[in-house]
Amino acid sequence: MPANEILALAMFFAFIILVFTGFPVAWVLAGLAILFTAIAIVASVDFGMTIGIDWAYTSITVERVWNVMENWVMVALPMFIFMGLMLDRSGIASRLMSSFATLFRGINGGLAVSVVLIGVLLAATTGIIGASVVLLALLGLPVMLEQNYNKSVAAGTVCAVGTLGILIPPSIMLVLMADRMAMSVGDLFLGAVLPGLLLSGLYVFYLLGHGLLKPADLPSSEIQGSFDTAALVTLTKAVIPPAFLIFAVLGSIFLGFATPTEAAGVGAAGALVLALVNGSLSKSILTDVVRETTRTTAFIFAILIGATAFSLVLRGLGGDELIERTLLGLPFGPTGVIITILLFTFLLGFFLDWIELTLIILPLVAPVVTSLGFDPVWFTVLFAVCLQTSFLTPPVGFAIFYLKGVAPPDIDAITIYRGVIPFIALQLLGLAAIFQWESLVTWLPSQAYGP
Repeated sequence: MPANEILALAMFFAFIILVFTGFPVAWVLAGLAILFTAIAIVASVDFGMTIGIDWAYTSITVERVWNVMENWVMVALPMFIFMGLMLDRSGIASRLMSSFATLFRGINGGLAVSVVLIGVLLAATTGIIGASVVLLALLGLPVMLEQNYNKSVAAGTVCAVGTLGILIPPSIMLVLMADRMAMSVGDLFLGAVLPGLLLSGLYVFYLLGHGLLKPADLPSSEIQGSFDTAALVTLTKAVIPPAFLIFAVLGSIFLGFATPTEAAGVGAAGALVLALVNGSLSKSILTDVVRETTRTTAFIFAILIGATAFSLVLRGLGGDELIERTLLGLPFGPTGVIITILLFTFLLGFFLDWIELTLIILPLVAPVVTSLGFDPVWFTVLFAVCLQTSFLTPPVGFAIFYLKGVAPPDIDAITIYRGVIPFIALQLLGLAAIFQWESLVTWLPSQAYGP
């Protein structure tokens, strides 16, 4: 094996190892880029090895980092984050919870189904996993426990439903993927709609089926009140604001009225107006939202800059060619290559966050997939669904950590782990369905923009 490919392998495995040290990922990525650049230059200059990285190649890093900072599409990220955080403070979710709880009273698993439906609406308006999981935990978990729901089922429902925000548009993950893949954000948003609804439907069928087979785990709620005309009016009033915001953001993109960045601005302004109308807007809340938006944006961009440097050095060492040659050399055929990539991604999801996988793994494997003749939008959405499992798989399941931070003391990590297992299986089932029926992803973009 050539020296440059040995360095590429060493660089990749060094990244995997250093992630477990607890150092910030952004520093790990940038530090490894600097370290292996130095090693490559010393090996080339002092030892006459053919590496492929010199001072001229290294200087490209500055240009790449600048391109990240001035990328117009990436401006959408802080505005989508602001929209999601502000909606958390608007009081919409709490009204939805009470309305849906009344709608599904008397049905085994009805409260859990209510959490799923609220989660879908939150996913289509926030796109922030941490915020969705915490909000659903604070609103839905106490009610389900009060109605004697099985603790594992209740905890697993909150965790799984909270992760829908990473897939259902407007998703910050899809924005990042579109940037890394140099493809249309609108195509990815449209392609992810049906897979997101598919997963939501699987969750609903599972919970209703579980309630029928094991009514003691998901008993019918004893919430007072009946679903009459007044309750319907209350539900309608609770649903209309987020529905309007969803249409304003996604509709403007899909209908061609606005770019994703412009639509993000509309969403941020709309969330601000909703909070004001609901009487939830104050100086302290606005300050808190702006501060948290800044922190989250800085975190993402720090990793993005580090990943840009890391990827550039890895490519200079021939890492992309090594991966392409390895994948194309597998004796499984094109379909087997896709399965191998997804399996590898699923396993890495046990240890790595979706951001690292999106910024490091996706750009490396995407050219191979394209060369095999697969639709890049389909594969990217497929990859996104696979990444969704990383929020639930231990030991680095961030949705589990978010829930544990706000859950009652009697709900320990083991209880949550047991609860998420069925939902991981459902996510893999949804992944298999999307893999089998490509039209689940490609149909909406083809209808909107033509074949």
